[in-house]
Amino acid sequence: MAGLWNRLYTGTTTVDFYGKRKIGFIFSAVLVVITLGSLFARGINLGIDFTGGIAWEVKQAGELTVDTAREVLEANKIEASNAKIQTVDSGDAARIRIQVEDQTEQVAAAVKKGLAEKASLDVNEVSQSSVSSTWGRSITEKAAWALLWFFLLVTAFIVWQFEFKMAVGALAAVVHDIIISVGVYSLSGFEMTPATVVAFLTILGYSLYDTIVVFDRVRENTEMYSGSKVSYGDIVNVSMNQVLMRSLNTSVSALLPVVSLLVLGSLVMGAVALQEFAIALLVGLATGAYSSIYIATPILGVLKERETKFAALKGQMSRGADMARMIARGATTTTRTRPTSTSTEKSAPEHSSVTESLVDASVILSHPPRPRKKRQR
Repeated sequence: MAGLWNRLYTGTTTVDFYGKRKIGFIFSAVLVVITLGSLFARGINLGIDFTGGIAWEVKQAGELTVDTAREVLEANKIEASNAKIQTVDSGDAARIRIQVEDQTEQVAAAVKKGLAEKASLDVNEVSQSSVSSTWGRSITEKAAWALLWFFLLVTAFIVWQFEFKMAVGALAAVVHDIIISVGVYSLSGFEMTPATVVAFLTILGYSLYDTIVVFDRVRENTEMYSGSKVSYGDIVNVSMNQVLMRSLNTSVSALLPVVSLLVLGSLVMGAVALQEFAIALLVGLATGAYSSIYIATPILGVLKERETKFAALKGQMSRGADMARMIARGATTTTRTRPTSTSTEKSAPEHSSVTESLVDASVILSHPPRPRKKRQR
């Protein structure tokens, strides 16, 4: 175990990420299909800010309970099964929050009065708020435009700093994270609010950051191995192993405060409003850490292997000790076969396999060569 931690911290692990890329692709495809199916079948539980409606909030006192709140709604001819009724712990007393579709002023006033009577409170102690569905549509449109501008700016930045194929991998990972994060809300039935949208936009930046860290190391290693016969799959593997611990540290350090926010803030202290924000961050950070390694970088490798420079070396992968030598010394030791002509020997077949070992000089030489002595004339 100590040896594993040491290799993680020194970036000398030899995990074959790129060789196992199909497993990651299949796993992600299954998740995306499930989440998309849930989105089409169940949809999203949109909050009152998106759908529009009216909400009351009152201190839980007297005879007021969740059941009696339903009775008040039914008495005013409001379908209680479609209402969202929840208990909210706020400080020293619990409160009941009721959300329904938009109602007339007369019905809203009657419900407010009924809740006050059940709670043995004055009518003014029952808070009432209403939101127009037009405002919800405005939020949705602004979020969509923000997402579009985000994609355009990210693509321009990555193409400028790196290359277009890296932009494709990064955007594929971001789309992957959005679909799964929204799908979790659809599957779980959690309410989506403007705070959730803010959390989604936040996790996009984190997902992109983790991907850029890996891409930056890939670019450095591509330049370092530019004069060697090294496949792009090897470059991807070496790069991801070198930054693996950095990605883990970044993910854990980001997830710990979010878990604290979800557990302490939402469950222990009863701040339900934090739950919407924390769940989106938790899911997004986890998928962002996963996608930078198993989606963005493998897609980049698949695209780069089609280039003329790397096409001839496609499928040649260093593993185990060979990968360790690449990471530790910047060298590769691979064995490959190439056909050679033997036309001068009639008894030999037309082509035979000759094993060629490609060994970097730094692997063979343990000390620099001695300088040649000058001859005395």
